[in-house]
Amino acid sequence: MRVFVTGATGFIGSRIVPELISAGYQVLGLARSDAGAQSLVAAGAQVQRGDLEDLESLRSGAAASDAVIHTAFRHDWTKFVESCELDKRAIEAIGSVLQGSSRPFIVSTGVGVAQGRAATEDDPALSSPSVPRVSEVTAIALLDRGVQASVMRLPQVHDTEKQGLITPLIAIARAKGVSAYVGDGHNRWPAAHVTDVARLYRLALDKFTAGARYHAVAEEGVPLKDIATVIGRGLNVPVVSISPEQAQEHFGFLGFFAGRDAHTSSAQTRAKLGWNPTGPDLLTDLRNMRYTQA
Repeated sequence: MRVFVTGATGFIGSRIVPELISAGYQVLGLARSDAGAQSLVAAGAQVQRGDLEDLESLRSGAAASDAVIHTAFRHDWTKFVESCELDKRAIEAIGSVLQGSSRPFIVSTGVGVAQGRAATEDDPALSSPSVPRVSEVTAIALLDRGVQASVMRLPQVHDTEKQGLITPLIAIARAKGVSAYVGDGHNRWPAAHVTDVARLYRLALDKFTAGARYHAVAEEGVPLKDIATVIGRGLNVPVVSISPEQAQEHFGFLGFFAGRDAHTSSAQTRAKLGWNPTGPDLLTDLRNMRYTQA
């Protein structure tokens, strides 16, 4: 089976590519640069030149493949609404090629927040004006058009270099000279090591089910106070609590998430796919970071 992977040279996609190849899949990876193309070739993949704005390249890659894994997303937080719209167009472009076929299409999105309990795979996609990302809604809508789509909900995916939204959280702490959390800091963010996440994508493809929602969650929720404390020690800056009213000013675009409790279960995902995360936990990776590097 030949799998077209968007975001193939990115943080998660670059781990999915060797995971698929080692399992016997052929991979066609989307690359927008010569360096990215070279890294894909070195990993044993084929190259589809293009990016999210080049919808024809996405259609071409999908047409030449037996399955698609979509991990690409433009992480420009100053233009988040535009990035979400770009993602929607990309998903729809790929879906237009897969329509009416049995070819799997796995679409990446984020986990929900503020459920008041551990969110499960049965919960609908988060809908809020503050969170305009519509990857999941767009993917599920494709089912009615004959596209075999499923959804991978991602938490804070980490290693010692990147940690999802925690990476910009560290940048804010470095810039402001304090590592902050909101209120008592007991609100939680779920997490998973990037190698475990890559393996889950492969398992989701191995046992593909159209319409499924999977939670790539190894830790159901790590308290933000604990995260801020480790960051503060790493940067050698004070760890402070701020009020909910101060969150938007202090954290900027992260203000919406900083005080939210995103406790998330992956019990269904583990049972259905036989996924057992084994990578380092989030706080271990944060402790092992090199904070002297920006």
